[in-house]
Amino acid sequence: MFNETLPRTIVDFMEEINELAEEKPEWLEIFNNSFLDTLQNTVKPLTDNTTFVLTGDIPAMWLRDSTAQIRPYLFLANKSPEIKQLIKGLIERHFLLIKLDPYANAFNESANGAGHQDDDTEMQAIIWERKYEIDSLCYAVQLAYLYFKETGDHSIFNKTFDEGVEQILKVWKTEQNHEHSSYHFQRDTWREEDTLVNDGKGSPIKETGLTWSGFRPSDDRCIYHYLVPSNMFAVVVLGYLEEIYESYLEDDSKSHNIKLLKSQIDQALKEHAIIENKQGESVFAYEVDGKGNALIMDDANIPNLLSAPYLGYGNIKDDIYQTTRKTILSSENPYYYEGEYASGVGSSHTPEEYIWHMSLAMIGLTSKTKEEKAQMLDLMVETDANKKTLHEGFHKDNPEEYTREWFSWPNMLFCELMLDYFDFKLKGAEI
Repeated sequence: MFNETLPRTIVDFMEEINELAEEKPEWLEIFNNSFLDTLQNTVKPLTDNTTFVLTGDIPAMWLRDSTAQIRPYLFLANKSPEIKQLIKGLIERHFLLIKLDPYANAFNESANGAGHQDDDTEMQAIIWERKYEIDSLCYAVQLAYLYFKETGDHSIFNKTFDEGVEQILKVWKTEQNHEHSSYHFQRDTWREEDTLVNDGKGSPIKETGLTWSGFRPSDDRCIYHYLVPSNMFAVVVLGYLEEIYESYLEDDSKSHNIKLLKSQIDQALKEHAIIENKQGESVFAYEVDGKGNALIMDDANIPNLLSAPYLGYGNIKDDIYQTTRKTILSSENPYYYEGEYASGVGSSHTPEEYIWHMSLAMIGLTSKTKEEKAQMLDLMVETDANKKTLHEGFHKDNPEEYTREWFSWPNMLFCELMLDYFDFKLKGAEI
């Protein structure tokens, strides 16, 4: 979209950031590369006035990733008609795709049959992958809400949006009792994280009021299918929807139903998701099953426990968040690694001892101090393998060993952290 002449508003914005960060040229190299790369190489306006956003080196669009990739451009939505339209186009496309299949997480640009068409689930040619993840639906609502808060433009709350929301609410209510769900997923693969057990229905759970997720935001299957960070995110975006339907769409009936679902999930989090760590302190579990089983861990992919206040669940000052944070940034989290070059959180999705740049960005975004934010920006620069771009995971003792050459999401999280360091705050997303 912006491969030739950049709109003046984008140039002005980047010049402003370059002046603010002139004493940090190493930050600016990654910021300037990333901010332009996502616009110039991942964003594609389509003929139906919607927007397709490539995740990077995989030729598909994730609902989750595309929201995170676009989020820093919200600061320009009121200044640049071009940016405003591409965000509106993405919101429209998100809800068109959710109407088509709310259980799918990643989509092709067209119905070209690319992706995992051999999976045992209800595939369509436009779907790249159909791993059901709560957060995919959350992110679509989040982008719509934050766009509205920044611009005041409620034209996005149209028929497509309303019908997409209906599908989201239907899925989340259905999945409060997964036994009533028709969703199943199996893949013929050596990698057990890519398929669900129990004939594609997942491991047994007990009804709690929480809503079920097949997979984590890493696209790896859940062990216990009440994924706590994603249920937290659902509570947050249900609050957004309650506000939208009560104050702007004036649909009291739907607003009431949304409020009830939000209350059920939030109450279930308080009753079932708080457990004790090794020190006997109260912390949030990562996953629970309602039968007494729970995981103390965190994964670098967002939503995670580390990101709860960033997403709007609770506050960084909350005691239970700080205790959870301390626990997951310690050896009690099996995916927390400390090495010669860095310490941070990895994922089951990548090899052991690989730290994700996204986890470093989130440590910074949820920090109370500018000093720690700066430390994380410095650390991300120091572990970029001299590529001036960020990656998925890198080895804790050797950043030259990394996964994914081109991954737009961590690039834009770096931009977001840098903007946050210089006190750029999105309306409706205060931490």
